[in-house]
Amino acid sequence: MYTPNSLWTWAFVVVAIVQAAIVLAFEAYVFARFQTDQKGDVSHQEPSQTIPSRTIPTFLTLYIFGFIYQLILVYDALRLKNTIQIIGLCIYNVGLLIYAAVQMDQINQAVVALVSTNNIDPRIWSEAQPFLLAIPCVIALGTVLLSIVAWKLYDEFAWTIYKHISADLRMKRRYLTFQIYIGLLKFDFFFFLGFTVQFLVVVVNVHDVEFALTIAAVPITIIILLMAGYFTRKESKPGMILIIGLYFAALAYFLFKLVRMYEPSRAQTYAPVRKSLTTFAVITVILIILTIVNACVCTNNFDKGLKPHISKRKLESEDEKVTMTEMPNLAHGPVPSRMTID
Repeated sequence: MYTPNSLWTWAFVVVAIVQAAIVLAFEAYVFARFQTDQKGDVSHQEPSQTIPSRTIPTFLTLYIFGFIYQLILVYDALRLKNTIQIIGLCIYNVGLLIYAAVQMDQINQAVVALVSTNNIDPRIWSEAQPFLLAIPCVIALGTVLLSIVAWKLYDEFAWTIYKHISADLRMKRRYLTFQIYIGLLKFDFFFFLGFTVQFLVVVVNVHDVEFALTIAAVPITIIILLMAGYFTRKESKPGMILIIGLYFAALAYFLFKLVRMYEPSRAQTYAPVRKSLTTFAVITVILIILTIVNACVCTNNFDKGLKPHISKRKLESEDEKVTMTEMPNLAHGPVPSRMTID
């Protein structure tokens, strides 16, 4: 089991844990206050009136999951010495910062709607607002600290990557593309899932075909992401062509959802979650486009000598293990010692 073994790896872990602990404590407090201050039985009200009572728990639960998932990715990135994923985590933190700002406004709107129907104590907003304001401040500070530590880790991990891939510049670029692609898949998971879960909250008619399609999108998304990583490691061109085709289908799906939210006939339905859904949809669309581009480049790099480097095998160091994003020494031949120039 991996444990941080340097000042900067420990610093990255500590910053991530402290940030998550503070934010999760604030979020848990707001969530608990909402649950205890809610009044009346919303199950007997019109579906459009119950949406605000469901959106607040959804926002808070999703945000809590976002930080737990971040801690998992932090451990994974440090274990793999993956500088691309480290940088990605800093950008991911910026995404959580944006969502914190959106979340505050959306929760305020939901509270106003619930107060107007006498379903929640009107004092909850004044008591929860300081905590909701503090969350973006904590994340902003965390982003700055994570970025500083990431810069130090970039230098620290550079030698590890060099040892396992030699000085071949072309191979380095192929490996970099592979790392970016695998990193994108990991971040795709959270934003795909986050958008879908929020969308399910506002689809009140369980007999609607759109509801069934949205439910089906969750396991399908997970399967696609898992198979994408598998086909890339195995350098399967037919598999990657299939995956890229599914990416385009996913892009069309999210664009359709984004346009649908702003249709006049559905404006009232999506009003309680429109801003957060739009934030997730835009980020997801950008991630899909980047994933498609990197998938095409990775496919073009097949059969050019990268596959042996990303196979699983042990390194000389007992406390260092290799997985699909690390580069082992090749056992079947010497590594070129001279730099290759394109």
